[in-house]
Amino acid sequence: MSLPYTDTKPVGAADFYFAINATFRFLLEKFGQEALRRYWTDLGESYFAPVSADWRARGLHAVAEYWRDFFKAEPGAQVEVEEGSNEVVVRVNTCPAIAHLRHGARDIVPCFCQQCYFIGEAMSARAGFTARVEGGNGSCRQVFRRADPALPPQELSAIKEATC
Repeated sequence: MSLPYTDTKPVGAADFYFAINATFRFLLEKFGQEALRRYWTDLGESYFAPVSADWRARGLHAVAEYWRDFFKAEPGAQVEVEEGSNEVVVRVNTCPAIAHLRHGARDIVPCFCQQCYFIGEAMSARAGFTARVEGGNGSCRQVFRRADPALPPQELSAIKEATC
């Protein structure tokens, strides 16, 4: 499996989503939005460094493999991963985190879905790729392709705020 951790369970515990939502809220309220974005970027650069190294070594196939394995382990995820010659498209039809937070009647941090961009872009940049995200609030489309200075930057307004 291409994940940076091993687990004996075939699917993770959904209550983890409660913890990350609470962590994001704490960081946002205590330190502000830029600090939360730096936190996400640091996760992508440091924790996911083994994944980035694999992507760099094996290319887009490794990107597609990672996302298939990742969402296979996420409880309630409904995701399609399409691997092309120039990009990998991840269509998240049902985001497991948003679904579980809603089911648990949690107050979701509005910028929750931006984590997918900041973490994904940090992972990608170290491998010579870039990430773009559109949608959010329960379903989104994420595209991973080779970095190209001609590509416009991510429009954060393309990522919807999360709501209960």
